[in-house]
Amino acid sequence: MPAYTFVDQPDRIVPELGSHARIGLDTEFMRERTYFSQLCLVQVSANADIYCVDPLVDDDMASFWATLCDRTWIAHAARQDIEVIYQAAGRMPSALFDTQVAAGLLGMQPQIGYGNLVSELFDVELPKSHTRANWAERPLPDRYLEYAAEDVEYLLPACDILAEQLDRKGRLAWAEADSMLLTDPALYDIDPKTAVDRLKGARRLRGKQRAVAERLAEWREKEALQRDKPRQWILRDSVIIDIACKMPASPEQLRGISDMPAKVIQRKGDEILRRVSQALGDSNGYRPPGAPDESQKNLLKRMQKIVADCASDLGIAAETIASKKELSAVIIDGNRNSRVFEGWRRDLIGEQLTALL
Repeated sequence: MPAYTFVDQPDRIVPELGSHARIGLDTEFMRERTYFSQLCLVQVSANADIYCVDPLVDDDMASFWATLCDRTWIAHAARQDIEVIYQAAGRMPSALFDTQVAAGLLGMQPQIGYGNLVSELFDVELPKSHTRANWAERPLPDRYLEYAAEDVEYLLPACDILAEQLDRKGRLAWAEADSMLLTDPALYDIDPKTAVDRLKGARRLRGKQRAVAERLAEWREKEALQRDKPRQWILRDSVIIDIACKMPASPEQLRGISDMPAKVIQRKGDEILRRVSQALGDSNGYRPPGAPDESQKNLLKRMQKIVADCASDLGIAAETIASKKELSAVIIDGNRNSRVFEGWRRDLIGEQLTALL
């Protein structure tokens, strides 16, 4: 087990963190009962020192967050860690090196887990005994903290090994660029007006039904944000879709919606009906995406062949360069802002794909 220091006054370690240009970082959080992830622990490795920092303390953490985010973060599959710290502190890391991204560019298993990476690089097996621990518990048991400390113990040495191998292959800049894509605030900012895009089943709706779904999804998102509760606790996706399809105009009709909670009708029934009524006056030109035609299917196959051949030459998985979903979006949705046409991917295959299009 690694040695670690439990920190319940985060700003006190600012001088120690400030003396390092880079840190290993991981987080533990809970999200089962809330809209926002509840940040419960921040693990930081700085050379030989490991800190398990308690963010649930009442202390002002402004200096800690500022110092933390001024470092280069070495993290594994960093998106959730970035999201939960961005929500808590409103800050992004100044630079990021994601070891999962780096491993993929060396031909390791796509989306490789941290434990498998440590096993691959150091022949060490990490336990997985506390992956579902209650991290909001206080005091945190020693066994939880030991498990958490292990999650950052190997980050810095793993970075050194991966960076050296990438540099030899001329791919270090690729890993750095792909890692930094994860620091785009647009990935984490919440816009209730786009909530319908996360509503299961809404893609097949059109006209007035789509307008109702949009209004109700936006309302639910705002409710969830305000009350810090999961979306499905406010109103389930299937219920919103049913309302959109049937468009109830009275409390009696609303009660006829399958699985419609009586408490929601009592508290928010008038608001829901008002949203439905407003949506009936909306002009909605949305059309469900159609199935790809034969020419689009053939084009996708040709694009996938280019990607697969390039990936084979590099000794990496095709999805590391471009997934089928990304290529489909380029063809069907006309998404020319895809990463496929940017940076090192543009240099490798961008011109060939553009020529096909």
